Amino acid sequence: MTVVRTRVLIAGAGPVGAVAAYRLAQMGIDCMVVEPNGSCPEDMRASTFHAPTLEMMDDLGIIDELLADGLKAPVYQYRNRRSGNVISIDLTDISDVTKHPYRLQCEQYKLARMLTNKLENHDHGKALFRHRLLSFEQDAEGVTAYVETPFEIMTVRCDYLIAADGASSTVRKWTGIEFEGFTYPERFLTLSTAYPVHEHYEGLAPVSYMSDAEEWCVLLRVPTLWRVLVPSRESDSDEALLSDAKKTAVFNGLVPDGEAITTYHRTLYRVHQRVAKSFRHGRVLLVGDAAHLNNPLGGFGMNSGIHDAWNLTTKLRDILLDGASADPLLDLYDRQRRTVAMEFVQTQTIKNKQAMEAPKGAEKSPQEVELERIAADPELRRDYMLKQAMFQSLKREQEIQ
Repeated sequence: MTVVRTRVLIAGAGPVGAVAAYRLAQMGIDCMVVEPNGSCPEDMRASTFHAPTLEMMDDLGIIDELLADGLKAPVYQYRNRRSGNVISIDLTDISDVTKHPYRLQCEQYKLARMLTNKLENHDHGKALFRHRLLSFEQDAEGVTAYVETPFEIMTVRCDYLIAADGASSTVRKWTGIEFEGFTYPERFLTLSTAYPVHEHYEGLAPVSYMSDAEEWCVLLRVPTLWRVLVPSRESDSDEALLSDAKKTAVFNGLVPDGEAITTYHRTLYRVHQRVAKSFRHGRVLLVGDAAHLNNPLGGFGMNSGIHDAWNLTTKLRDILLDGASADPLLDLYDRQRRTVAMEFVQTQTIKNKQAMEAPKGAEKSPQEVELERIAADPELRRDYMLKQAMFQSLKREQEIQ
């Protein structure tokens, strides 16, 4: 049996796996990313890139290409659907901290496809589609993985295996690592349309969180589409939620004629708040959704996953190129990124969801009152923006030794 050799094998060619693979390849570390789908899935879940992530993309040399694919959103808003109250947060206030004082609205699959395309002719990396990781075993010297291809079972021998294979991670399941946390009873529904929703709201920001006791929603604009995210009742069937009637009802709450709206995507998914009990199992490392899940409010999921990949690939560079001792560095990766996932990502996304759930009527929720107080105070507002833009989580990561 032929054994394929690489230094690092990555399961999953989503944005997190693609960043890990491309960065390793750029460092001169041979790597391979395997993906069961025929191409990077056109997943509509994540579309917000925060400033620290954009700085990482700048370091990778791809920022101009990514900016060309996206829409800059320096202002985001919290709106009360009943009262019409609007609270605006302007990220240009932190221009002294970053040269990217905005959110970039760009669908995650565009980054994944860009980077896997760049690996096609790379001396140190490759992306293999229609290749599914089946199982693996590890020893003191490395990992042996078994990958299903369209024609055979391929054996891959590597130094390290990175699990970037998502919420239902095969790798995590094989390790037996517990995935602690909870699942929300309601599911989230995402609809996308080219209809100019912004024409019906004065000064609507490309990222707008609209609180409401009956049905809160999030409006996110990408270059060619508006995406609308709403929660559902636990009792609602998939058929009902994905129906034209539901589409019309959602858009009737936003524009004059919901029935006339054409949608391009209708995606229904469960929402979790979970963190793996460990991000390390010997030579097997978890990143992104394989390691932690959170609700999408605030745009932390993909960004925190990319931050995982950045932290881990830095440590793998020190180990594989500079001869650093592996165990201390990989244990540090686990401590740093798991602590950030627990202390920041989980806590803040839960708070962000609570801020959407307004009381009955037009009165302000405690969260809305608090946001008004923050927006009116320059010092509090700056601290809030640094936290929401994820600078604070990266600062906290570096404090952990």
